[in-house]
Amino acid sequence: MIKINKGKRFQQAVDAVEEFLRRAKGKDQTSSHSSADDKNRRNSSEERSRPNSGDEKRKLSLSEGKVKKNVGEGKKRVTSGSTERGSKSPLKRAQEQSPRKRGRPPKDEKDLTIPESSTVKGMMAGSMAAFKWQPTVSEPVKDADPHFHHFLLSQTEKPAVCYQAITKKLKICEEETGSTSIQAADSTAVNGSITPTDKKIGFLGLGLMGSGIVSNLLKMGHTVTVWNRTAEKCDLFIQEGARLGRTPAEVVSTCDITFACVSDPKAAKDLVLGPSGVLQGIRPGKCYVDMSTVDADTVTELAQVIVSRGGRFLEAPVSGNQQLSNDGMLVILAAGDRGLYEDCSSCFQAMGKTSFFLGEVGNAAKMMLIVNMVQGSFMATIAEGLTLAQVTGQSQQTLLDILNQGQLASIFLDQKCQNILQGNFKPDFYLKYIQKDLRLAIALGDAVNHPTPMAAAANEVYKRAKALDQSDNDMSAVYRAYIH
Repeated sequence: MIKINKGKRFQQAVDAVEEFLRRAKGKDQTSSHSSADDKNRRNSSEERSRPNSGDEKRKLSLSEGKVKKNVGEGKKRVTSGSTERGSKSPLKRAQEQSPRKRGRPPKDEKDLTIPESSTVKGMMAGSMAAFKWQPTVSEPVKDADPHFHHFLLSQTEKPAVCYQAITKKLKICEEETGSTSIQAADSTAVNGSITPTDKKIGFLGLGLMGSGIVSNLLKMGHTVTVWNRTAEKCDLFIQEGARLGRTPAEVVSTCDITFACVSDPKAAKDLVLGPSGVLQGIRPGKCYVDMSTVDADTVTELAQVIVSRGGRFLEAPVSGNQQLSNDGMLVILAAGDRGLYEDCSSCFQAMGKTSFFLGEVGNAAKMMLIVNMVQGSFMATIAEGLTLAQVTGQSQQTLLDILNQGQLASIFLDQKCQNILQGNFKPDFYLKYIQKDLRLAIALGDAVNHPTPMAAAANEVYKRAKALDQSDNDMSAVYRAYIH
């Protein structure tokens, strides 16, 4: 299983399991060598067995040296991102050079992030210090990104927490139309590896997503001022060290960078343009980052009014759910002011596992709607399949088991099916918001005369679920639209 797609706790658990297996394997190897030596002593004379035993030890010593060398070299290649599909991992090469249990098939090592032995950990600082990223024709020189080297150095200073391959890859994909290039930056964070910015951070909106984001910003040492329409939601974060802002305008005026995460286009506009709104606190140099999932027209309008007052604007909607928000494993899609994107580096590392910079304002909104359109349509299909299984006399649990063993297997599939089977629709992603995103995605398709029949069909099912009073339940409650 590819650990980079899992939560931090899951990754730590896998590391612990692999460490236990590696120690158990070492004990098996020791007992195997002892049995082999006994057999040799029984089948040969005492005079010949002793030199053979010495030779065996020397061979084992040489073999062990080769294994350590290969593991060190392999780790360096994994770190530099130069491994390719189908190549053997350093761990597998080490296993091939040591005895195996009879009848036990070799593992297919697909996970590039291998657990580190004490030998590998000791070599990490040297190998990482010698690491040089070789730019390709399609990649910019990394010296242009001041955060690139800082991010790598922050990992080498703490080798004890380097259980994941920490990389920051920049790619440029120039489209045929010559439009703005797309750049992606993997900013996966390991606890304790983030150096928080010294800028004052503001955050507006403490819903399902915003609450987890603010909690992670505080945990990683950021100075945060919060505001929420329902003031009681701020109390918990004030206890954790946040400051309270009385209005959005006050938060913006007292902070260097203010983030906002609200429900829909109307809420996003009201937050900026309404009484005591964001716009009233904007002064030259003030920064505003809108993390709401809205349409491109809305975010473009907000960018224009912010910039007209001398402010800086970045859109940064997030892909994920409440659990991923709490775990700091969101995917951030950003567009707008590239300098502001860089200034938000430590914040994005605290709240997410990956951030993408997509160019001009509006691109992130479009991409986010497409992502949620796919997710919403998939959820409706899952519900449709489970109900069809039920009415045809098939076991829903067996269907889930089959799906989990196939190509569609994913955390999303398993969690949503479990919600349905258990009848637990506690919101992790509100049904009313996924329906809103489907509606906006369909409008996006209409604007460019592109058909979206699958999304349109799914949208009707969600509308039916809303009519059944499922708006404030999880998106998996769309299942109820099929059984009523």
